[in-house]
Amino acid sequence: MTCDELRDDLDLFALGVAGEPEKNEIREHLRRDCEVCMARLKEARRLDALLGGSTPPAAPPPRLRRRILASVGAPQRGGYWGLIATVAAALCLVAAFYFSGRERDVTGQLTHAREQVRNQTIELARLQEAFSIVNAAGTTVGSFGEGKPKGKVFVNPSRGVLLIANNLPPAPVGKRYEMWVIPKGGKPVRAGMFQSESDGSAMHIQPGPVDLTAGGAVAVTLENEAGVDQPTSTPLIVAPVALQ
Repeated sequence: MTCDELRDDLDLFALGVAGEPEKNEIREHLRRDCEVCMARLKEARRLDALLGGSTPPAAPPPRLRRRILASVGAPQRGGYWGLIATVAAALCLVAAFYFSGRERDVTGQLTHAREQVRNQTIELARLQEAFSIVNAAGTTVGSFGEGKPKGKVFVNPSRGVLLIANNLPPAPVGKRYEMWVIPKGGKPVRAGMFQSESDGSAMHIQPGPVDLTAGGAVAVTLENEAGVDQPTSTPLIVAPVALQ
């Protein structure tokens, strides 16, 4: 091989990655004391030493890249640009997995945020409805508290009934509290199911017209969670009410 044919192989030889038979041919060539190739090899090793301790590395010629890749068994189809395409594809795959995981995380966070907003919107609507009953003209207030639960009921003939209670333990599994509007001399009328909070507080609203002009009461019983048409247990709450 001529000196020009050995140029790139000398670079590989200096790096220690030259393959056979080029490595053997370089040794034989150098044994003939070729001053040109000895000088090139010395320069190549000097550059290798400098590159090993520097940042960033110098860019080798494309042909040298191909030879280095060939020496470690890398596929040659497409050359350097084929390597770029392979690396890019691998990076895209990693990015796809990463952003897929990130997308799942973000989707979960958005779902949780939407659920929180929905719950807060529902709670805000309940509070607004409660304030509308409390502040409406013609609302009558009744109190209860002889037993463990304590609180008040707000009754408006056109807007409905608002119950606010404390010290009302959560209903056991399979049970719920049911509110009743009981006209004087009449049968109890169902006014919705509810559950108290873990701290014993409860707020229940039954919207719609209420007829207690002749007097009566608002009561709460503990019933099966499906509800009943008439009370089946002793009332836990009884608040006498007489609309004005």
